Amino acid sequence: MSETLIQVKNLCKLYGLNRSEASAMMRAGSDKNTVYQKTGVTAALWDINLEVRRGEIYVLIGLSGSGKSTLLRCFNRLNRPTSGEVIFEEKALAEMNKQELLEFRRNKISMVFQSFGLMSHRDVLGNVAYGLEVKGISRAEREEKAMKMIEMVGLSGWEHKSCAQLSGGMRQRVGIARALANDAEVLLMDEPFSALDPLVRREMQFELLSLQRKLKKTIIFVTHDIDEAFKLGDTVSIMRDGRIVQTGTPEEMSTNPADDYVREFIGSADKSKVLTVRNIMMTPSCVMRAHDGIDHALREMRANALSSIYVVNDEMQFEGILTVAQAIRAHREQLKTSEVMEREIQTTHDDVLVADIMPVAAETPFPIAVVDSDNRLMGIVTKSSVLTALM
Repeated sequence: MSETLIQVKNLCKLYGLNRSEASAMMRAGSDKNTVYQKTGVTAALWDINLEVRRGEIYVLIGLSGSGKSTLLRCFNRLNRPTSGEVIFEEKALAEMNKQELLEFRRNKISMVFQSFGLMSHRDVLGNVAYGLEVKGISRAEREEKAMKMIEMVGLSGWEHKSCAQLSGGMRQRVGIARALANDAEVLLMDEPFSALDPLVRREMQFELLSLQRKLKKTIIFVTHDIDEAFKLGDTVSIMRDGRIVQTGTPEEMSTNPADDYVREFIGSADKSKVLTVRNIMMTPSCVMRAHDGIDHALREMRANALSSIYVVNDEMQFEGILTVAQAIRAHREQLKTSEVMEREIQTTHDDVLVADIMPVAAETPFPIAVVDSDNRLMGIVTKSSVLTALM
């Protein structure tokens, strides 16, 4: 089974009559506004290429008018592309006949809307079970499946309540439960949390991550919030004027923005929740082996103008830190390094988020040692390197 679930190749969507001239201008490098002023054609999408892997959250982000929602609706062919193609499991959507497309929409892909899209005349259970009802599944079976989804999104006990009695966050949970009840492989989510207050929004983001990790659904998620994109996205595409300007992981974008637009766009993002320790760690300049003499340790600290030295064994496994005060004591009392050094030293791994080590970095008297799975010393993280990463 291929890891790639969906491919988009050279996708364009133009609105207007004079599309041939507009296409020629876009190919020649004209921008969206110039094309509209000259031809009256809106280039909603131009030359979109991307791949969505099974089980990932793929986020489309951009300002209003960037084309992200238009692109989202091409994945279930609610929008028909002017040119290019969307391929699902090696089958182009354009090649599907009416029945195949209907089955695709019923069984393979579901959509969660920003406005919840719930039916006021149905209770929670009725809304969640609606897609199964359309499929012709018996009432007993569809309600059993719907109840499992209601329980999964934390709405047990509310199944017979009117949707009007629910808060915004609860209504959004109903929308997600309805999409999950169809057991579709792909969920399309068009700014589903943008109408929620910040506290509920954070709660729903956490719930979505929990559900996705449990159910392994493939999710294509549209947002205009860079923190939300970086929190949820395994892969993120930033869109501008109908084009994708950069695709990558949140970490890749933060460390290597493609251009000034991307750099400015992600400038307000909370970097501590994107960057990992590997992005900020540095090589320790003062290291000794455990069997090295105390005089050697003192010479190393003096040469590097430092008051401590990292201690490792012959396999570079981290053992602790020797301070200058401890070294002087050992020299005076003829003690070994192992008898005086600090062993209870905070360590971390290079894939840990900076946000997760900030409280420790603020309290520890020494830089944090970065070790691998075999406890080998890889680098250190200082207070200044944490602060620099956030600037």
